[in-house]
Amino acid sequence: MQWVISALKYYRIGDIIIFAGRYYKAELIKKDEIIPMNKKIAFIGSGNMGGAIIGGIVSSGLVPADNIIASDPSDKARLALQEKYGINVTANNIEAIKGADIVFLAVKPHIYAPVIKEIAGDLDRKTVVVTIAAGQTLAHMANMLGADAKVVRTMPNTPALVGEGMAALCPNDNVTSEEFADVEAIFNSFGKCERITENLFDAVVGVSGSSPAYVYMFIEAMADVAVAEGMTREKAYKFAAQAVLGSAKMVLETGRHPGDLKDMVCSPWGTTIRAVIELEKTGMRGSVMQGMQVCIDKSKEMSK
Repeated sequence: MQWVISALKYYRIGDIIIFAGRYYKAELIKKDEIIPMNKKIAFIGSGNMGGAIIGGIVSSGLVPADNIIASDPSDKARLALQEKYGINVTANNIEAIKGADIVFLAVKPHIYAPVIKEIAGDLDRKTVVVTIAAGQTLAHMANMLGADAKVVRTMPNTPALVGEGMAALCPNDNVTSEEFADVEAIFNSFGKCERITENLFDAVVGVSGSSPAYVYMFIEAMADVAVAEGMTREKAYKFAAQAVLGSAKMVLETGRHPGDLKDMVCSPWGTTIRAVIELEKTGMRGSVMQGMQVCIDKSKEMSK
């Protein structure tokens, strides 16, 4: 039997509950209880994605705020993090990683090389390093950190900011199943995640990492037409966004093909089928596919 508690996956076999690769007696755990990790987690950088991950961890109760530390060169950013989440902060990257079980590299891709050069000599060989930026392959990380480094390559997306992120995860061979389970639990605390092979990461960038931008454009376009017909901007965004949210849930929760769900809305002689025909004429699907392909191509270029 699988339990899903606060977006974190638990498995029960008889009187034993398995969580994050560890075993617990079922009678000692309440059904709505989060089993905290006794881990120290460090963040190098605290931008939108880093902040989203910190927020997910803290709000889920997965790791106590006092066990989390983030480094950032900005006094303002550090103060904001400390006030919002109650975590430890520092301007010193070396101080942040000291004694850490898991280190998130939450900086922009072009900053990875100098940051890794700075911390590599002080990084404990038992520490799991989690990358969240495009183009940072496992081979590239091994070249910078050493062949014995424990690395999990990930690609999250910005809906993590509201607890609805989708992330791809791929560990290198040095990461144990228990260590990977810890990282998986962290990503499940602010959305969903899937373990994939590394060759699919460029596709993930196109379909998930960058795709929120395409969806926002779609919502904006729908809202613009509603405003042109007299609806207020606020209401137009609400109607359009809720329609997209509900449609996404239909795909995820019914398991039906998107084309089948589309056909459910298209009545004979109706308004919807006329709109679908016009969108096909103007190349909506082809435009989305072309945009995704250039996104994927750019991701491949960044990985070289």
